[in-house]
Amino acid sequence: MKKIIITIDGYSSCGKSTLAKALAAELNYVFIDSGAMYRAITLYFLRNHVDWNVKEAVVQALENITLEFCYSEETNSCEIFLNDENVEWLIRDMVVAENVSEVASVREVREFAVEQQRKMGDTKGIVMDGRDIGTTVFPDAELKIFLIADPAVRVERRFRELLAKNPHITITEVKANLETRDYIDSHREFSPLRKAKDAVVLDNSNLSMKEQLKIALKLVKEKLKEPEVA
Repeated sequence: MKKIIITIDGYSSCGKSTLAKALAAELNYVFIDSGAMYRAITLYFLRNHVDWNVKEAVVQALENITLEFCYSEETNSCEIFLNDENVEWLIRDMVVAENVSEVASVREVREFAVEQQRKMGDTKGIVMDGRDIGTTVFPDAELKIFLIADPAVRVERRFRELLAKNPHITITEVKANLETRDYIDSHREFSPLRKAKDAVVLDNSNLSMKEQLKIALKLVKEKLKEPEVA
C-alpha cells in the first residue's frame, strides 16, 4: 500500500504529539517527536553548561550528541535516547521547557536536527510533529496538518500535565511560559513557526482525542486516494 509523510505543526500544548502518536498507531506508521529532539539537545546543553549564544560552543557540543528513537514495550511507543541514555521523562522538566525555544532558535541546532529528521523520512510511512516540519523539514509532504487550540485551553492542558510532576507549579507560570515560547517560536530568524500554505487547519479546542483522530484519518484517506504525481 502507498505510504505518505504526514506532518503536524502547531504551537506548544496544542496536542500535536497526542494526535501524531494516535495517527501513527492507526496507520502502522512510525511516529517521530521532533520536539523531543530539541528538548534532548537542550538537556545536554544545560547539563554541560553550553552557552547556546556562542556559535563555537554550540557546534562543538553538537559533535558530541547522538539522538535516537527506540521502541519501548513498557510504554508502547518510541522514546528518545541521548547518547544511549533514555531521557524521555527528563526532557519534560520545566527547566528544559523554559529554555528549549531559545535553544531551538539557534541556526546550527535546527540544521543539526533537520538533517536527522529528513533521513528518518527516506522510506516514508511516518508521522512527524513539530513547528517547522511542513515548511522546512518536509515541504513536499503529502499531508500537512496545522493544529490549533484556544490559548486558555492550551494553558489548562499544559498545567494538568505539569501538575502531576510538580505540585507547586502555578497556572500563571504555565501561561507565561507558553506565551514566551509562542513568541520565540514564531519570531526566530531561522525556520520560524508558521502554517504551510497547503496545510489543513484543525482546531481541537472542543474536540476529544477520538474526534480529532477521526478527522485526521479522514484527511489521510482522502490523500491516499489521490493519484500520484509523476
